Amino acid sequence: MSESPSVLTTHSPKALADVEQEIVRACREARRDRASVTLIAVSKTFGADLIAPVMEAGQHVFGENRVQEAMAKWPGLMSAYPGLALHLIGPLQSNKAKEAVGLFDAIHSVDRPSICQALAKEIDSQNRHPELFVQINTGEEPQKAGVAPGEADGFIARCRDHYGLVISGLMCIPPVEEAPAPHFALTAKIAARNGLKNLSMGMSADFAIAIQFGATHVRVGSAIFGHR
Repeated sequence: MSESPSVLTTHSPKALADVEQEIVRACREARRDRASVTLIAVSKTFGADLIAPVMEAGQHVFGENRVQEAMAKWPGLMSAYPGLALHLIGPLQSNKAKEAVGLFDAIHSVDRPSICQALAKEIDSQNRHPELFVQINTGEEPQKAGVAPGEADGFIARCRDHYGLVISGLMCIPPVEEAPAPHFALTAKIAARNGLKNLSMGMSADFAIAIQFGATHVRVGSAIFGHR
């Protein structure tokens, strides 16, 4: 197994507890049930030796950015720690759809017809049904994946009607230089008018704000594992 990256971090279980306290506080302020928010611990680039203590502290849902990296480390971890859920939160290439459907419990980056086609084929072939989130590029940033807000309704309808995909919710990553709240509000609005209840919004710096805007899944990496 490859060595973990060097990190500047507090003890991960303590960091996990701090994040949990912040989620509880944000839910209380938003008058929401804590159970309505799923914490995804983003373990990309970190090895099993750093992930295991977080699991042992009670965390069961993890996120990875790359299919290849996840395939290298997660089968062993899943065997050692039953009951884990793994979410793909990074871009998906069509040629990795088979592996993604076979490994992940949720895919947060559905954003183009070729991915829809590949996922529909593999879901049917494997009879495995990961939760699917359409990624919205709320800032319409050319370097970022995701569907433009103005095209979201049509794309979601096509996912359902043409490809037969069951869309669970929406995901967004606000531009780093902008306030996240308007982007969370826009994503929530698109979800509501399309009958979608799940919102994958918020990362280490802004997950508490995302919870105020209805996030059901928050993707927290550095606040738990530290920085590379």
